[in-house]
Amino acid sequence: MALSLTCITLVAAAALAGVYLLTQAQIEQQKREAQNAARIAVLAGHADGVAIEAQADGFGGVIRLMVGFDPEGRILGYEVLEQQETPGLGTHIVEWFKNESKPGQNIIGRQADGQFRVSKDGGNVDAITAATISSRAFLAAVNDAYAQFKALQNEQVEAWTGASIMEEESEVEQQEEKEETHE
Repeated sequence: MALSLTCITLVAAAALAGVYLLTQAQIEQQKREAQNAARIAVLAGHADGVAIEAQADGFGGVIRLMVGFDPEGRILGYEVLEQQETPGLGTHIVEWFKNESKPGQNIIGRQADGQFRVSKDGGNVDAITAATISSRAFLAAVNDAYAQFKALQNEQVEAWTGASIMEEESEVEQQEEKEETHE
């Protein structure tokens, strides 16, 4: 009997591994397509916007988002890429924070500052009823996206500043070379 169970287990494991190998490329392609579609959706035609992917641990697992920001840091939109929150409660994160008729819960158009918190915690965003953990996680992911956005802006400024400094140093070196040639 043990030999039969071992054989059945090995066959089932091999079949499962085979199906995984056969579908892995297609699943990855679908994920890339979903990311691209989310990027387009969150930027909503704003050519100067930036789409940032972020995540946080929710009640049911990881919540992954794509958040769009304009150059000033206002939220253009968001799309939930992955979530396993409680159906009928935490799954409301998909639309809850986009509801234009409820300004207390809507984050679209708000200036991000990395400090979004649910009102229950003294913050400025209404949580989903009976899904505070999911709401906290969602806002933590938005705050993380904003931190990445700010870091990206700082890198661009540093890169620009660095290029300017290099140009100035190059000009100084050229001036020194001219002075040495005239001496």
